[in-house]
Amino acid sequence: MNHQRIYNFAAGPSVLPLSALERAGSEITNYRGSGMSVMEMSHRSKAFLEIFQQTQNKLRRLMDIPEDYHILFLQTGASGQFSAIPLNLIGRTGRADYAVTGNFSSLACKEAAKYGQISLAADMGGNNYTRIPRQEELKLDPQASYFYYCANNTIYGTEWNYVPEAGSVPLVCDMSSDILSMPVDVSKFGLIYAGAQKNMAPAGLTVVIIKDGLAGHELPYTPLMMNYQTMIDKDSMYNTPPCWCIYMLGLTLDWVEENGGTAGMEKLKWQRANMLYQTLEGSRLFQLHADRDSRSGMNVTFRTGDEGLDAKFVQEATAAGFVNLKGHRKTGGMRASIYNAMPVEGVEKLCDFIRAFDKNN
Repeated sequence: MNHQRIYNFAAGPSVLPLSALERAGSEITNYRGSGMSVMEMSHRSKAFLEIFQQTQNKLRRLMDIPEDYHILFLQTGASGQFSAIPLNLIGRTGRADYAVTGNFSSLACKEAAKYGQISLAADMGGNNYTRIPRQEELKLDPQASYFYYCANNTIYGTEWNYVPEAGSVPLVCDMSSDILSMPVDVSKFGLIYAGAQKNMAPAGLTVVIIKDGLAGHELPYTPLMMNYQTMIDKDSMYNTPPCWCIYMLGLTLDWVEENGGTAGMEKLKWQRANMLYQTLEGSRLFQLHADRDSRSGMNVTFRTGDEGLDAKFVQEATAAGFVNLKGHRKTGGMRASIYNAMPVEGVEKLCDFIRAFDKNN
């Protein structure tokens, strides 16, 4: 079956580890002798509670999450957190700092403005989001309830290569597209969250990692399902959680562990990304969108400068088995998303294709 799989460079939902998919396939109708699928199980059943607890434990172990942090398995996608974060956290001072470095941090910032006074710690829109601000460029409010940033910008192909310092102000980070792609010192953050559909599981699950003590100060009109304290008290089970996605996350975490954990993922990340960047730099046809020191290891954005030629590239790449390389509608051009589960050989073959296209055009 494996030989029928194409190389999927989609930005999300994206490629999942083959071993996780095959394991899920083998258990799809009868999970470990239970006589039913995980999709059919009560979330309160012994079998599912075991899956739930094991998945939480694996994530804690792989990310080295300290004991004074809660792990929540939520719904409404990462975008739901654009609202949940200010609703739960801004009440302390009524103010928050946002670094806007791309599309999703921009949307998060606009949403937060409904609930408090938002200051722009940085706005990189002026140079079309080609780079990440340096620490000394950040305008920080010591009275902010939190400092918000998005670690990796899928649309523009930029990634923070450092953890910003905000003094005693808690850091809140959207790691949707680079979580598990490198070791992270979780203790530096107040809250980390990620939509699962890039590096973790299918769409439908959002993981929130929150430091003890940050929840419980929500604004009085915070919706029940967005209240972190409620979710902490009920261990993410106020209502039925996204059971299948949690199970898939567990299988993906097994694969991460078997491949050297987050340090192993980081090695693979730069092996893939550097190969692709070097190939594009060596071409005559292609230009890269992101500045060198802000380049993402997860999303490589490039273009020829000619829309017709870009379209031809995407079309010929698709025919050759490299799918979903068309850039986001905001930027045009091309984007290769090379998340954890993208095999190195997929990038090697894409590089061969790029070199051939460059020569022929």
